Formats: sequence, C-alpha cells, structure tokens
Amino acid sequence: MYEDRIRRPALMNKLMSAAQAAQLFRDGMTVGMSGFTRAGDAKALPAALVERARQTPLHLTLLTGASLGNDSDGLMANAGVVARRMPFQADAALRRKINAGEVMFIDQHLSETAEQLRAGDLKAVDIAVIEAVAITPDGGIIPTMSVGNTANFVQQADKVIVEINLSAPLALEGFHDIYVPGNRPHRSAIPLLTPWQRIGWTSIPVHPDRIAAIVITDSPDSPSNALPPDEETDAIARHVIGFLDGEVKAGRMDPSLRPLQAGIGTIANAVLHGLIDSPFSSMTMYSEVLQDSAIELLDSGQLSMASASSITLSAAMHEKFVRNIENYRERIVLRPQEISNHPEIVRRLGIIALNTALEFDIYGNVNSTHVGGTHMMNGIGGSGDFARNGALSIFVSKSVAKDGAISSVVPFAAHVDHTEHDVDVLVTEWGLADLRGLAPRERAPLIIEHCAHPDYRPQLRAYFEEALLGGGQTPHVLEQALSWHARYKREGSMLVK
Repeated sequence: MYEDRIRRPALMNKLMSAAQAAQLFRDGMTVGMSGFTRAGDAKALPAALVERARQTPLHLTLLTGASLGNDSDGLMANAGVVARRMPFQADAALRRKINAGEVMFIDQHLSETAEQLRAGDLKAVDIAVIEAVAITPDGGIIPTMSVGNTANFVQQADKVIVEINLSAPLALEGFHDIYVPGNRPHRSAIPLLTPWQRIGWTSIPVHPDRIAAIVITDSPDSPSNALPPDEETDAIARHVIGFLDGEVKAGRMDPSLRPLQAGIGTIANAVLHGLIDSPFSSMTMYSEVLQDSAIELLDSGQLSMASASSITLSAAMHEKFVRNIENYRERIVLRPQEISNHPEIVRRLGIIALNTALEFDIYGNVNSTHVGGTHMMNGIGGSGDFARNGALSIFVSKSVAKDGAISSVVPFAAHVDHTEHDVDVLVTEWGLADLRGLAPRERAPLIIEHCAHPDYRPQLRAYFEEALLGGGQTPHVLEQALSWHARYKREGSMLVK
C-alpha cells in the first residue's frame, strides 16, 4: 500500500499507530525531533505523547532543529511532557512555562547542538522522531521540508521513529544534501566552497534495524506566520538596499553581492522582499531558512540559487512551491543546520548576515532574545553563527514597540546576545548606522541620530552627554543605564513625560 514511500519491504512490519509508537518512550528520556521553524516537524507523535502522559507521567528532554509547528511545543509543555528544551522555540505556551521556570530552556547557537551531542557534552538521544518523504531500499530516510539536526539525531538514537507524511511530495527527493562532519579535533575541513555545491547524500543513512516504528501521517506543515511588508519594513528595506548599492559602487562587491543570510520573521522577510526591486542580480543565498521572499526572488530571476536547512512558507506560497517544484530542484539545497550555520563555512563564503534585534544600545550591543532583559522570547537561533562569522553583520528593528511606549534604541541593552564586536550595521525605519571602524564614542551619536525614533532622541542625547562626563572607553551612567526598562515596567512607557 505504501510501497512508493516504504521501499524496503521488510520495514512494512514496523507500521503502527502514533499511540502505539508513543509506548516506546520512558520517563526521563532524551528525544530528538525533526523540525526547523515550523517545517518538517513530526505531526502525530507530539499529540500521542500528550495522550500518553495522561496515563503515566512522562518528562522528556526535547531537542529539535528549531521551533515546531502545529502548536506541538505548547501542547507538550502544557501536558508536562517537556521538562528541558533546546536549542530554540517560538511557542507562546512554552514561552510562558520557560519564563515561569517550569521548563528548563537551553538557548543555543543553532550550529552547536549537533557538535555538543557528537562530543558527548549533552546526554545522547534515546529516540529520534523524524518526518520523512520516504525510506529508501537501504533504509535511508528522505526528509521533508527541513533537515535541521535530524541527521545527528538519527546517528545517535537507539531507536528511530519515522513519520511518513503523505502530504509531502515525493518530488522533494533530491533536494537534500546530508553531510555529517567527523569527530573533533582531527577531522577534515568541510569541503564546501560555494553555496550551490553538494557534498553529501540525498538521504539520512540509518541501519534498518534501528527503525523501531513507522507512522503514517497526511498533514502539511504549519504556514509561516510572517506578516506582509508595511510602511516601516519597506523603509528598512530601502535603507539596506541603499547601503548595499553603496558597497557595490565603492567596489567592495559586485552586483551579485555576496551570499545572503536572513533570519526568520516579518522584518527580515520584508527586507528580502525589497530586493525584488533592487539593482542586484545573480544573487545567491546561504541561509538557515527560506521564506516567501526567497521563493519570490528565485521566481524573479534575481536570485540564482538558495541553500538552507528549512523552507518555511505561507499557505499560498507553499501551494505554489509544490505546484512548480521541478523549477526549484536545481536551485535549492537543504542541508543539516550544523552545515548551513557552520562558522567555518560562513566565514569562508563571506556571508552578508541580516538578522532582527529586539533592541540595541547606543554602542551597538544587540539583544535578540530577552524582553526587558529577563523574559525569553524565542532564542538566539542562528543569528550568532552568522553575525560573528559573516563578512557583514546587519541587524534591523523597528525603532519603537507597543505604540511607542518602548524604544528599541536604549542606553544599555538589558540583555546582550551580540556584542558591539559582532555588529557592523544597524537599521531602523529612520535610517542606517554603519559602525565599521568606529570607536564607541563615535558610534553613539550616529546610532542616536540615524536609528532612534525622534521622540526618544533628546533622552538619548542627554544620557550620552552625561555619560561622557564620567569618561571611559564606553561611557555610561551606571545608575541610569537600565532606568528606561525600569521606567517602562513601573509606568508603562520608556518616554519621559
């Protein structure tokens, strides 16, 4: 019945329901699940584990590539299934559990999880749950719309549960390039020299005896929740495009630029969308996630190819992608995230990194994870992999939030994910600050005048002027450095009235 999907006949006897497969789990296990930014995630097992937990307590350490779709993270967190979670999440219910201290969340650079598992720094994966298009005759697992950490999970796990998703087109076979680095410290260099190069397998190798269960599903990925461009994101896009055009005119790049990386979310997606009307051509991407804008750029011809670990699309764009999938076969490569985000390759390829900040301070330190400095939003994701190692690190943000009650430009970031040393350019709808080659005292006026909302500029100027009186390489008034965040918590606005 499923011969086109399960191509090793001996594995047909491993077919079972999700409820039956859930009985393989034991309290305290470490579980690796496929899924990267709502794409390629297991659809049936999370719900089955929630039901299982209603019968017997089940507390798991859950590892993924990035966030899961179908509200799976929240459902499992609310059922008490998730005791420990890494390396990334984007679910409101799970976020509440994390910030209440009920789930221990380990926020990691996305390139590091597989490395730490391989080195034994983390407890080995007991069970891997992997969504697949099909299983090859030799037992290889063909992933769906993401690769993430699945190759490493499969490599480590005692048992592998495969969810064959009938809604995933068989034509996805051949999109993947599965390469797993050797052990440190004496492994060979990763032999990837261009974004379009293929260096691995089209499926994840696994001995068939370790496949403990096969579950059939027929559910599409959750659609992207990125919002369409608006007036502010369009302005941010214009500033970024103007800056890159200046780089071309200065002779530091040609019109194809360098390989592009863009973080997940509305603002980064909107900036890439703006490149459709840009003067650049024959561009390439070497990123972690392909959003709607990447497909639009491929369709426009301005983007020649794209490499990533995941494809996360709106419902309409997903339908278009599947309908025209053969048009993308030679122009999209999906890799494990430890390869898509690997510092060695990011540095080698000279990536232009475009990521989103929650806030940044007048010296260029960026907070991308903690609201008010204390409450986790989603996680650092891959932004650190690319910001520190890329040739050009750009962070974008709207200048204010909560109808102007919060300034995204503050005297001192309440939590620092990316220090000033890893940040080259800051952009809001008001303008752009090129920080390259500038000392902290030179950066501050530029950020204040070009990036801050006009309503907040007088307060920022006053803070900086007072800070200068105390001297120092990076002047601060320590008693006031976080007073804006305290004022918002106390009064509901950072603005002095």
